[in-house]
Amino acid sequence: MRKNLSLSVACLMLIQLWAVSSRAQQNEPIKPVFKDGEAQIVKAFEDPAYWIREDLWVETEFDSDGDGLLDRMHVDVTRQRQTESEGLKLPVIYNSSPYFAGVAGNNPEFFWDVHQELGEQPKQHVHPPEIQRLGERPIISKGHVDTWLPRGYIVVHSSSPGTGLSDGSPTVGGDNESLAPKAVIDWLCGRAKGYKTRRGNEEVEAYWCAGKVGMTGTSYNGTLPLAAATTGVEGLEAIIPVAPNTSYYHYYRSNGLVRSPGGYLGEDVGVLFDFIHSGDLDKRAYAREHVRDDEMKNGQDRVTGDYNDFWAGRDYLNDMEPMKAALLMSHGFNDWNVMPEHSFRIYEAAKAKGIPTQIYYHQNGHGGPPPVRMMNRWFTRYLFGIENGVENDAKAWIVREDDERDKPTPYKDYPNPDARDVKLYLTAGAPEKGDLLTEKPPKQATEILVDNYSFSAEALAQAEITEHRLIYVSPVLKEDLHISGKAKITIRAASSKPAVNLSVYLVSLPWSNSQWRKAKITDNLITRGWADLQNYKTLRESEPLEPGKFYEMTFELQPDDQVIKAGQQIGLMILSSDRDFTLRPKPGTELTVDLNGTSIEIPVVGGIEAYKNAIQ
Repeated sequence: MRKNLSLSVACLMLIQLWAVSSRAQQNEPIKPVFKDGEAQIVKAFEDPAYWIREDLWVETEFDSDGDGLLDRMHVDVTRQRQTESEGLKLPVIYNSSPYFAGVAGNNPEFFWDVHQELGEQPKQHVHPPEIQRLGERPIISKGHVDTWLPRGYIVVHSSSPGTGLSDGSPTVGGDNESLAPKAVIDWLCGRAKGYKTRRGNEEVEAYWCAGKVGMTGTSYNGTLPLAAATTGVEGLEAIIPVAPNTSYYHYYRSNGLVRSPGGYLGEDVGVLFDFIHSGDLDKRAYAREHVRDDEMKNGQDRVTGDYNDFWAGRDYLNDMEPMKAALLMSHGFNDWNVMPEHSFRIYEAAKAKGIPTQIYYHQNGHGGPPPVRMMNRWFTRYLFGIENGVENDAKAWIVREDDERDKPTPYKDYPNPDARDVKLYLTAGAPEKGDLLTEKPPKQATEILVDNYSFSAEALAQAEITEHRLIYVSPVLKEDLHISGKAKITIRAASSKPAVNLSVYLVSLPWSNSQWRKAKITDNLITRGWADLQNYKTLRESEPLEPGKFYEMTFELQPDDQVIKAGQQIGLMILSSDRDFTLRPKPGTELTVDLNGTSIEIPVVGGIEAYKNAIQ
């Protein structure tokens, strides 16, 4: 009997010890969890019902709306309840945008009319109706929250200057668009003031921030992480820009030519200003007068397309000296809105500075972030400080043509280190096709094309005979050929008028237009580029062409990494006006190309040996 009683007491004591231990475990602070170098989803962070949402205004160091007060940026915060109940401090994923409060329409009526002669003053376009602000406090955006908050990151958003409930004026790449996110990061790290209301004095502190911030976003939202990083702000440890616009000149111009971003024919910097200007109605008149109708109107120069100080001030490559945030860049090789050169030029510069860098490219169009696991490893390393070896991973991750976006192939770098330029020469063939040769042929004649924007580049590439383009093709490939990097053309040409559009395409032929299978984006187009022959000396000053006189100009096409399949031919197509990208002057201008002074250099993995093996 005593033995049974002792056993019962022992069992009771064990139960009590278990209960105490369980309570102790329940009261242990909840912390982020890491596995295989990645932050894991924590169940205690996962339920939105327990998230804390609040908004505030952060004071900047500038006044861009002319009211004599320092502009304040509208900021929202979504954080775990444990940052309040348990004093948990966590790093921040921060996303800023001019789009959160709504935008104007994309009606072509609000764009510049591209039907004009080159070098003439354009007709003024119509401005859109006032934007009516969208959104309800305290949530500015729900973007990125579901991905990152359960993994132990606080998520912060802000509306950029002159949009939503943020003070100021949009400048489309001006200094205030860099200093605004800098101010928010300064506040997150305890160096700037935040306020509960837009005009009040009751302060708010980011006591829950661990002092480490990462930024990401797509398109304009991807530009702003880079803009913030170029300020060198302390606490911004890592950025993942997706398809960022890194130069507004490169976005709206190309080698001296007025050239629209794909899908937005006739857009320019002032049009984009109208598209995003959703700030206070009573401040909009000042911004329109001083920014849109003065600085932008006088600086954008739609007559010559030349590079100038206005454009130089909106090129983040010129501002990279202070940058130190680790950079994971993401882009699509077939993004003809924000073209792939935008990411590549910044990646190269950051790498040259010794900043930790990686680049992810896919084969599709605009947008497309890296796989979450890549982003997770990047943020885990630089925001949580977990030594996961990400800095030793491959520098370049490229999604091959038939693969899914979340299955990129690793490479030592981009361009492929084994790529070397193969120089190809042209032989006559107009109005049909000429040849591309590895050896310079005997003296060739000149060939003429007649400008006519009525025909699309796709139609011209498929035409057997036409006077509106010149095309030169390689032999049929017997093996796959890997191109990696930027092709470069040297062209010697003459125009029948003082100005002429110049468009250059690399295409894969025969053009796939099968009724049985929808052509993939990589089936036909390899890459392309545009230039103004008037800028053959310098991008800063056009020189009217003397009709009939030959000028030589060298320029690069957009970067690419593509495997051209066996059975295809590489085609170099030269045309004048590109109906989807350039101005559309009246048809009839003649562009004469001197084949003896024209060649194309294509970056081939394996160089000339690989190219010759592929065509033999």
